[in-house]
Amino acid sequence: MLEKLRRLVADLHVGGKQPSHFDADDHRVAAAALLVHVATLEGELAAPARDKLRSILMDQFALTDALADELIEAAAAADREAVDFYHFTSLLMRTLNEQGRLKVIEMLWQVALADGRVSEFEDNMLWRVADLLAVSPRDRIALRQRVAGDRAGEGDG
Repeated sequence: MLEKLRRLVADLHVGGKQPSHFDADDHRVAAAALLVHVATLEGELAAPARDKLRSILMDQFALTDALADELIEAAAAADREAVDFYHFTSLLMRTLNEQGRLKVIEMLWQVALADGRVSEFEDNMLWRVADLLAVSPRDRIALRQRVAGDRAGEGDG
């Protein structure tokens, strides 16, 4: 609530909202909001999780540091206002093909596995989102195994 008041005062002071590169109906905001949600399931978006999230978004959407931070802020705001995942997943279903939806699930696993483990809350969220994105359980599990294998391979080098 305090943050909303601060934004209102800032908007009045500056003369309106600053233009954003990301609209509410941008599929990148929807995907990033799901990523922010999984990253914050067990608390605040700490620096290591934010760095991982920024890296994933920069790679996936070819963003600069500044644009990635702007996307994370837009996504965090969208996540705070959301009552469920349907708004995000329905937008993703309308705008992404099957490969794009699989990529979203892969990115979610990357965030969930960033700390080396997946909590039951993260696992449940991934299951629900994958179901809403029409990603089969087989594909969801295969993506988890691939991301976990990639993480294990990073530790070897």
